[in-house]
Amino acid sequence: MTATSDISRPIGLSRTRQLLTHPTVRSFTTFVALGVVAAIVTGPQGRTGDPTYSISKALQPGHLFLWIGIALAFWLVLVAWLAVRGQVRAVVAGPRQQVRTVWGISYVRWVFYIVLIVLAVLIPREFFGEYWQEVTVTSIGIYALLAIGLNVVVGFAGLLDLGYIAFYAIGAYATAYFTGTLPVQPPFTINPFFALPIAVVACMIAGFILGAPTLRLRGDYLAIVTLGFGELITILAINLDSITNGSRGAFGIPAFTIHLGPIHYEWGLDILPYYYLLLIFIVLIYWLFHRLENSRVGRAWTAVREDEVAAQACGIPPVKYKLLAFAIGASTSGFAGVLYASKNSFINPSIFTVNRSILVLVLVIFGGMGSLAGSIVGAIVVQGFFALVLKNNWFDPADIYMYVGAVLIGMMIFRPQGIIPSKRRAREIGLAERGLGSADALAAPAGSPTS
Repeated sequence: MTATSDISRPIGLSRTRQLLTHPTVRSFTTFVALGVVAAIVTGPQGRTGDPTYSISKALQPGHLFLWIGIALAFWLVLVAWLAVRGQVRAVVAGPRQQVRTVWGISYVRWVFYIVLIVLAVLIPREFFGEYWQEVTVTSIGIYALLAIGLNVVVGFAGLLDLGYIAFYAIGAYATAYFTGTLPVQPPFTINPFFALPIAVVACMIAGFILGAPTLRLRGDYLAIVTLGFGELITILAINLDSITNGSRGAFGIPAFTIHLGPIHYEWGLDILPYYYLLLIFIVLIYWLFHRLENSRVGRAWTAVREDEVAAQACGIPPVKYKLLAFAIGASTSGFAGVLYASKNSFINPSIFTVNRSILVLVLVIFGGMGSLAGSIVGAIVVQGFFALVLKNNWFDPADIYMYVGAVLIGMMIFRPQGIIPSKRRAREIGLAERGLGSADALAAPAGSPTS
């Protein structure tokens, strides 16, 4: 019986199966398939009455082989990296340890920060044209502020907020209201510079209002509630025509001005003054949040994020610290909303859609959850890439989110901790990759019941 079974099984078939299941062959096939998919999704738009037009044009040899070639180039880079990864890590282990030792010296860090701030002051003025100065303010700087605030909620406290852009809208509309540019008039009119504390307080109150009835929810349920809150604010801005001016929005919002004693200054239409003001806010908020992260409140957030039940058993009230996370995280949206409204002198509900909330979350994940520096770097990389594509017209702007999504998927596979991860996050993921513990960005360790 055994001899018959051995004779009836073709030897070539088993060898073919071994070849097809080899990791290198499987990865090669996967990247070829990715190239085909990329060729299809980047093909021309479809035509009415011709359902196969788009796919047939996308699979033309020139277009198809271009994308397969790009995919195979990435595959070769991946294979080469996997082959030399151990040797590279062994070579750089010594220099990395030396860098960490030097970085541990306090004055070295202070010198680095001072040099970084000086470069941030000089580079836009000396090397950037008007287009890139505008990008630095409206696309990078403001979204860096938003990402820092969202990182408090997502990275520090572990709460998934999909409606964060609502606080941005509240800050902008508070500015429009107190500058007298909405249909309903305020009790007093001020210039946007003095609307900053009002907008920050309004956003913090909105954070408490959102958090109070919902923070007993967890995970996906909390995410859905925050998503609904973001949509609710946008819908109210559209439908409350007598208050918000509806879809037309507010226009004619004045620029920042200061009149304190002998000091008289108006920001006007120049971009750089807004950039320097934004830089001051980012540095100040970064320093305050960094201190907060290492304080008693920051440690409580970490405990709630890691295990809410265990944190409560240790005497940490989760609801209190979740409310603090929402309120403090929302405060930076007040700064961003005032700056955007004053800089552009115009706002309308289309600016505050759920897509912007997802974009801010992408910046946080891309840069590194729990890392304040990662939020800034994520905003620079992603928003700078958007601006570069739009300026040079490399491909259809409508496809830009597709490419960012592909890059984000790659990040989650090969570097889930982000570009500049927090130390705690990097350690968690490193241990999970070795099968010691778990991390929420990874599957269960090999051999576990859910692997």
